[in-house]
This record gives sequence, C-alpha cells and structure tokens, in this order.
Amino acid sequence: MKIKIVTIGVYGFDESGFFDALCQAEVDTFCDIRSRRGLRGATYAFANSVRLQARLSELGIRYIHRKDLGPTKTVRDKQAAADKASKTAKRKRTTLGEAFIEAYHTECLAEFEPQSLLDELESDAKVVALFCVETAPEACHRSLVADKLAKTLDLEVEDILP
Repeated sequence: MKIKIVTIGVYGFDESGFFDALCQAEVDTFCDIRSRRGLRGATYAFANSVRLQARLSELGIRYIHRKDLGPTKTVRDKQAAADKASKTAKRKRTTLGEAFIEAYHTECLAEFEPQSLLDELESDAKVVALFCVETAPEACHRSLVADKLAKTLDLEVEDILP
C-alpha cells in the first residue's frame, strides 16, 4: 500500500480539534518538521514537544522529528524580512516569500532524500502527517516538503485545515 501524506499546522485549532483531525485522517505517523518544538502561550501549549508526544502516544500515533527539514534561522530571517516589508503578521501570512522558498530549497531540500523519510517509517505506516505551526500550508515550509515528496515519490498529499 502506498503512503499518503497529510499536512497540518496548529494555528487555528484548539486542542481537541487538532487531535480529532489527526484521528479522522487516520494518521498513524506524525512527522514534526519544526526546528524549534515549543510554542509560547497557553493556547497552543498542547503542541509543545513533550505534551504533543505524550498525547500522540496515547492515541497510538508514532512521533518522529526531522530537524533537518526545519528551516534554519537564516532561512526564517528571509521570511521575517518579507513579512516586515509587506507589513504582514506571521499568523496572518498566506504565502511564503520567494527569498524564503529559494533559501529553504538551497539549505534544506537540496540535501533531503525523500526516500530517507520513508525508510524511517514503520512497515505498517499508511498516513503520515507533516507538522509545523502555520494555518495555511502555502504559508509554511511543510508545503515545500510535501511537494518534494509528492513529486519524487508520486505520493498523494492532503492538507488538513481547521
């Protein structure tokens, strides 16, 4: 059976809605592609690494962290500059800047072998969630990772939205 990729961000979800969405999508493997796995404030505390991993474990969802797919500070700074220039708040962003996309491809995706992610999965994995924080996949690097997986390995990708 072929692996299906779903993408999900945390912004816009409450805790129960987030985990319900993962269960409804039948996610069995959760791939955290954040560089930094913490969020400030109580609203999204459930997505901080330790709490997140504990809840996923309770649900029978495997957790893997692929820090190599998290944008570096240099790459994030490119998006911060684009957001500042367009006067767009991070959580209101709907697309990624060209400078970010180019830098992310150069610094992260150029060395990423999609098969390496599949090789890390358990043999019974069917639905893998790529996770970061932004609401819109088009505003998040997870869309770039998903696109490379889809094109390289001919995988189906579905975005889970709040």
